[in-house]
Amino acid sequence: MLFNISLSNNFCFYFLSEPLLCVSSYVLLHASRKTFSNVKVSISTQWTPSIQNDSAPTFSPSETWEDNHLFADEKQATLFLGALDSIFLFSYAVGLYLSGVIGDRVNLRYVLCVGLCGSAAVEFAFGTLTEWLHIYNIYLYCFLWILNGLLQSAVWPCVVAVMGNWFGKTGRGFVFGLWSACASVGNILGAFLASSVLKYGYEYAFLVTSVVQFAGGIVVFFGLLTSPKEVGLSLESETGLGPVETDTDSHKPLMSDEEDEVEVEVYARRYEAAAEQLDEPPVQPPQAISFLQAFCLPGVLPYSLAYACLKLVNYSFFFWLPFYLSSNYRWKETEADRLSVWYDVGGIIGGTVQGLISDFMGKRAPVLALSLALAMGALVGYSRSPNDQVINAVLLATTGFFIGGPSNMISSAISADLGRQEALRGSKEALATVTGIVDGTGSIGAAAGQYLVSLIESKLGWMSVFYFFIVMTGGSIVFITPLLLKELRAMWRDRRARRRQL
Repeated sequence: MLFNISLSNNFCFYFLSEPLLCVSSYVLLHASRKTFSNVKVSISTQWTPSIQNDSAPTFSPSETWEDNHLFADEKQATLFLGALDSIFLFSYAVGLYLSGVIGDRVNLRYVLCVGLCGSAAVEFAFGTLTEWLHIYNIYLYCFLWILNGLLQSAVWPCVVAVMGNWFGKTGRGFVFGLWSACASVGNILGAFLASSVLKYGYEYAFLVTSVVQFAGGIVVFFGLLTSPKEVGLSLESETGLGPVETDTDSHKPLMSDEEDEVEVEVYARRYEAAAEQLDEPPVQPPQAISFLQAFCLPGVLPYSLAYACLKLVNYSFFFWLPFYLSSNYRWKETEADRLSVWYDVGGIIGGTVQGLISDFMGKRAPVLALSLALAMGALVGYSRSPNDQVINAVLLATTGFFIGGPSNMISSAISADLGRQEALRGSKEALATVTGIVDGTGSIGAAAGQYLVSLIESKLGWMSVFYFFIVMTGGSIVFITPLLLKELRAMWRDRRARRRQL
C-alpha cells in the first residue's frame, strides 16, 4: 500500500512540475523575443541622426555623423528593422525543420538547454554588448539575429514533444490551448520588463530578459524530465493518467495472522515477474520518422500552409504592434508597450476556450474556420479604432481572441494530434518532427510578411497593412477548407447514425 501511495505521489509531482518547466522555458523565451519589438522606437532613434534646430550652426558631414547613425532617416531604419524580423524568422523556420528532426533523435533536455542558453547569450550580445562597446554594424546585427533564430527554433518542437509525452489525447485541445498561452504570457512579461527599464536605455531591456532566460535554461537542464518513462512511470494515451496497481489488501485489518504469508507470496510474484523480464528480449525504442514521411502524413501540409498565413498576421502584431501604437497614435513608447499586452490577453483566452470547444466537439477544423472568419471582421474593426486607449484595448483583445487563439491551437494541440495520429500506429516517433514542420512552414510565411509589412506601411500606410492581414486570414480558411469539409461530413454521418440508433 505504501508503495502504491508513493508511486501515485511521484506521478502527481512530476505530472505538475515537468509541464510547469516547459511553460516557464517558453515564457522566458518569448519574453526575451518580445523585447526587440518593444524597443523598436528607441533603436530606430538611436540608429538615425537627431533633428537639428534651423538656427544651429552648420557642420560638415564628418562632424555631424556619428558611428551609431546607421541610416539617414527613420524610414530606412524601419525597413531595416523589418528586414531583421524577416531574417530572424527565416532562420527560425530553417532551424525548426532541423530541430524537430534532432529532437526526435537526441535527448530533448539537451536540445532545450542549448536553445535557451545560446539564445540568451546572442540577445545579450545583440542588444547590450554592442551598445556598451559602441559597436554599430549592419552585418554584425544580421549575423547575430540569424544565429538567434536558429537557437530559438530548438525550443518549441521540443517543449511540444515533452508535453505530448506527459499528456494523452483526451482533453489535449484544452490542455494545449491553455498551455500554449505561455507564449502570450511571455509577451506580457517581456512587455512589462522592457517598459520598466526602458528609461535607462534599450540595452538594459535586453540585459534583464537575457539573464533571466539563461537562468531558466540552467534550471531546465538540471530539472526537466522529458517523459514519464524516465522515472519508471507509465501514461495511458487516452486518459492522460498513469495506471497505479490496485491494493487488494486495503480493506484488511492492519494486524493479521496471514500477513507473513501474504508478504512471501507478493515477493515471490515480483521475483518471477522480474525473471520473466530478464528472459525477454529488450524492447526497442520507437524509431524516428523521416522528414519526408512526416511531411506526407494526413493533414500536415494543409495545416502547415494555413499556419503560414495565420502566423504572418499573428507575428506582425507581435513584432509591430508597439511600434504601430507609438507612431500612429503618438502615444509614449512605454504606454504602447503596456497597451499591446491586451492582444496577448485575448490570445490566452481564445486558445483556451477554442481548445475546450474543439475537445467537446471532437473536431478542430470547424472551430478554426469560424474563429478565422470572425477574425477578419475583428481586423476591420481594429483598423478603424479611435484615438482612445480603452476602446483600443477592447478591440485589441477581441482581435487577439480570434487570431491568437487559432494560432495557439495549430502550433500546439493540432501539431500534437498530427504527430500522434493513427497513421503512425505507435511505431514511429514523429511528434517533434511534425511540430517542426508545421511551425517552420508558419515561420516562413511570417518571415516573408515582416518585410512586406514595413514595405507596405512606408509606401501605402497602415490601413493597407490591415487589408493585407485580412487577405492572409482568408487564405488560412482556404487551406483548411478540405479538412473542414471532411470533418463536417464525419459529424453529419455520426449524427445520422445516432438518430438511427434512437
